[in-house]
Amino acid sequence: MSDRDFSNTLLKIKVPMLILDQKWHRLFALGGKPEEVKKLEANENDLLKREAELKQELKDLKKVKENLMASVMSNMEGTSDLVSKKLDDDKRLLEECKERIEANEDELKDIPNNIEEVNRELMLATMDYCYDKLRTNSAEAEEITSWIKDVRVQLKKNVIRKHNREINNKEIYSYMHDVFGMEVLNIFDMQGGEFYIGIADDKPNPDDSKDKPEATNDLSNIDLEDVDLDAVAKEEKENTVEEASESEETSERLPSEKATD
Repeated sequence: MSDRDFSNTLLKIKVPMLILDQKWHRLFALGGKPEEVKKLEANENDLLKREAELKQELKDLKKVKENLMASVMSNMEGTSDLVSKKLDDDKRLLEECKERIEANEDELKDIPNNIEEVNRELMLATMDYCYDKLRTNSAEAEEITSWIKDVRVQLKKNVIRKHNREINNKEIYSYMHDVFGMEVLNIFDMQGGEFYIGIADDKPNPDDSKDKPEATNDLSNIDLEDVDLDAVAKEEKENTVEEASESEETSERLPSEKATD
């Protein structure tokens, strides 16, 4: 649709008085009104105030006109100089009153069109602001969605790594038990530092009261879709190889260091 067709279509639409609508003001609750909107709002307010002033003034002028006409009619038959002067003054004031009424009525005829025009410009400025805000919010929402997706994938990968560490702990301790026996392990457990066999999230917290509900931090039920399990396994294998390589290098250096000593 061309700009001309678009404008013609808008002209056929009755736009409500925006500045009198509380929901219109709420459109700018977060970001505040831009300068163009503030300027148009002020213009429309001035027009509405002027319209109210003219209507009140017209009401008062018509009352004055009625009183002057009644005074003129009552003094038409008078012959004294005082009555004649009063009649002339009333006639003059009556003409001035008629002229002011006519001028106010002419101005009043134009005000509704002016208000409608400013109100339509205010609508267009509002639409520009709102659609720009919608586009900005959408772009930011997409960025946040991408960030959330990336964090979710990293979380799932770490869940797998966490389970691997727990399984590896169980295997190590089980093999140690088979090789050395429980009596030996009990001795070394006292000197081996703090470690945990099982699911780390199930480890009791001495600060927890019996009255507190059980913790539900186990991440084992997290859905693992969209995670490349092969890639995670490969990465885990590479890390294990690196750790083993570093361990071998350390072992090779130890004899020479002892010899030096």
